[in-house]
Amino acid sequence: MRKIVVVDHPKDWGVAIDEVEVVDAQTYLTDTNYTDIKTARIFNLCRSYRYQSAGYYVSLLAEARGHKAIPSVTTMQDLKSPTIVRAITVEIEDLIKKSLATIKSKTFTLSIYFGQNVAKKYEKLCKALHDHFQAPLLRAQFVFKEEWVLQSISAVPVNEVPDHHYKYLKRFAKAYVARHRFAGARITRKVYDLAILVDPKEKAPPSNEKAIQLFVEAAESMGFYTELITKDDYRRLPEFDALFIRETTSVNHHTYRFARKAFADGLVVIDDPTSILRCTNKVYLAELLTKAKVPVPKTMIIHKDNREQVEAELGLPCVLKKPDSSFSQGVVKAKDKKSLKKVLDEMLADSELVIGQEYTPTDFDWRIGILDKQPLFACKYYMAKGHWQIYNWNGKKQDEEGEDEIVPFEQVPFHVLHTALKAANLIGDGLYGVDLKEINGKAYIIEVNDNPSIDAGCEDKILKKDLYTSIIKSIKRRIETNKNISTNE
Repeated sequence: MRKIVVVDHPKDWGVAIDEVEVVDAQTYLTDTNYTDIKTARIFNLCRSYRYQSAGYYVSLLAEARGHKAIPSVTTMQDLKSPTIVRAITVEIEDLIKKSLATIKSKTFTLSIYFGQNVAKKYEKLCKALHDHFQAPLLRAQFVFKEEWVLQSISAVPVNEVPDHHYKYLKRFAKAYVARHRFAGARITRKVYDLAILVDPKEKAPPSNEKAIQLFVEAAESMGFYTELITKDDYRRLPEFDALFIRETTSVNHHTYRFARKAFADGLVVIDDPTSILRCTNKVYLAELLTKAKVPVPKTMIIHKDNREQVEAELGLPCVLKKPDSSFSQGVVKAKDKKSLKKVLDEMLADSELVIGQEYTPTDFDWRIGILDKQPLFACKYYMAKGHWQIYNWNGKKQDEEGEDEIVPFEQVPFHVLHTALKAANLIGDGLYGVDLKEINGKAYIIEVNDNPSIDAGCEDKILKKDLYTSIIKSIKRRIETNKNISTNE
């Protein structure tokens, strides 16, 4: 397996390690030589892991390419979560007390370089923290409040490592990179209460009120206690056995924090945090689908260095997408050079990378609902009246959304169903809605949604109540599977 250290600037990394190459982030993100590598271990030492920064995309696209990144995007999100940090404090509180027993001050900072500290006495504590937060360089802040607690943990930019620590950094790095396995701490699962996360004020939720009620009825018929919760119920998650998210998801949003917290607490989660990370970022999906040779409209990952090539590559008009766009929001059709420049200026100001796609007009999009790697329903979503998308957020109320048509599976073309399954199975085994366009007898993936619409009167027209029962049965099966695993461990 190739081992690659990725940095913002080559000068940031002055450590020569046999069989380890050093590359700058822009090259890793944009050079096809790295896209085509089949297996690689990526040590992401970019200065920032901020959402949609170059460092964030290094780990995101590494995952899409089948490379193993340290840190993963999940770790980046965990580092920002006070709840995860508190949970870890509880889990290793005895080790914290023992390791810091001789500290006389009220605060203590622990630098963790590749899982180690310059002082040998903190070795076990460093290893425990690194197992939970697998990032190359970390800084843990502890405070004494009747007892020692972990206040925060954050990534350390490589250029901020003190000079007098650098010789240790080199030694630790060489030992770390030479390892063959990088096993993290296992999150133990406990074990039927179901929480359904909703936002009563959401304009276009993934399920309407009638559908939510049908989910509740299906769950209660199978022995669940079911409760609708909102973002204000974050601290109550440990009361439940499963979390079902029926609110539009996003990474920098409470829905992701709920998913990650629930997963960390051992709950069954739909949508699980990994699916949210993978589906809500169009850059990740573009890389993943291209790598797996799943048909997509002609697509281009746009950045500041290749933005002038967009017109030649995709033609005009073309479609530009924010990485975390959903429900047609953040998706813009650039009609001419002027609008292309304006939209790219705006989007690239917020994100290092943007998705561009060839404009492929059709009367409708296919939506294939998939659960547990099996098809669940099939719909045709027609474009909003006088608009090129299913949703027209600028239209009149009655024209905001196009018509829908539920389709029996025997009437769905094989290539549509096969392509949808191939795409969804790259993400996981959760609940997905795969959007496709059918052009000249071939299906092209538009996107894979982790939080598909399931509305009473639309997606349930064929299966009716059995649609809701199928999803709840899956949740119940997952809980029971986890119980059996826990019992046998």
